[in-house]
Amino acid sequence: MNIKRHWLMTGAAVVMALGVGFGAARLTGAGAAPEADHHEEGEAPPEGFVRLNAAAAAQAGVSIVGVERGGGAELKLPGRVAFAPGAEAVVDAPVAGTVMRVHVGPGDRVAAGGALVTLRSPDGAGSRATVDAAQAAADAARAAERRDRALFDQGWVAQARLDITAAEARRAEAELRAARARAGAYGAPSADGAVVVRSPIAGVVTTLRAAPGQVLHEEALQVATVADLGRVELVFEAPPAAAALLKAGDSLNSSVPGEAPLSGVVTAIAPPDVAGVVRVRARPTGAVPPAGTVISARVRTGAQGGSGTLTVPMDAVQTVAGAASVFVAEGGGFRAHPVVVGRTVDGRVEILSGLTGTERIAGAGAFLLKAELAKGEAEHGH
Repeated sequence: MNIKRHWLMTGAAVVMALGVGFGAARLTGAGAAPEADHHEEGEAPPEGFVRLNAAAAAQAGVSIVGVERGGGAELKLPGRVAFAPGAEAVVDAPVAGTVMRVHVGPGDRVAAGGALVTLRSPDGAGSRATVDAAQAAADAARAAERRDRALFDQGWVAQARLDITAAEARRAEAELRAARARAGAYGAPSADGAVVVRSPIAGVVTTLRAAPGQVLHEEALQVATVADLGRVELVFEAPPAAAALLKAGDSLNSSVPGEAPLSGVVTAIAPPDVAGVVRVRARPTGAVPPAGTVISARVRTGAQGGSGTLTVPMDAVQTVAGAASVFVAEGGGFRAHPVVVGRTVDGRVEILSGLTGTERIAGAGAFLLKAELAKGEAEHGH
């Protein structure tokens, strides 16, 4: 009887130990018995929580690490050399017409206001004729006003008559000003409709699209492109998270295959466009390759001296419910915390928000917690 009672008590103890440690043993399989937790058997864990103590986590291959702070994040950005705002002008003819003469060629330097092409335009001739007619009408109106004023001084005409002629003179002068403005917009054509198209900036003719005898119409008026080759900047494309990391004044180092290193300073950061791309503009220092050259840059961002961006091992970041998350160690297990991530540098991921920096988190093996979390939610969903 004593032997039978001994084996019955031993069997009951084994069953109780297996029941208490079942939640933790699911990750580890066979091995040392885990510590008991305080949850009732069969009770569903809180949402996003995996019950697993430190000993069982270590046995399963889940490491627990701290959140670190880097001395700033490093971004690698693709980019190009581009003309600075206002350094390039695409010149269109102000009016349709036939090209009579081309004054420059590709590569020629021109001054601001320098002639590019001369064309003859019927519209230009019409605008000049309108100016001439308005000039004649204004001259006549002013002469009439002078005559009536002299007669009024002699007492031959009434005040009302003088007021009318003075008003007519003002109206004619207004019409003359409007006609001159329209002709100016057409390039101040001559009486025969000749219009000289001029460069709005000083620079080099980079493209020329006009040729003698060519007819320019309203759908195709482009004549040439003029650029100031000395006014260039560096333009880069950055991921959306860079908008919160970069700031004006950050230094960058660029590289061009086969060329000397190129450095610059960030001058402007545009908000993300519809495609989620952030445009970063920088002022270059030193010699700069020609506009259009493809370059790449490394930008060091964030504070220095150990107070920079939070970083975690790349293995620590898992996608849970469609969001980047890390598993933070809490009493009796791990809880998935959503985070906003930045760049990945040297096997570590920037954490832009979601952590304070004091947490202990699952590093290597965090994917096992993700799998266990998904398994537990599937079981309790039935």
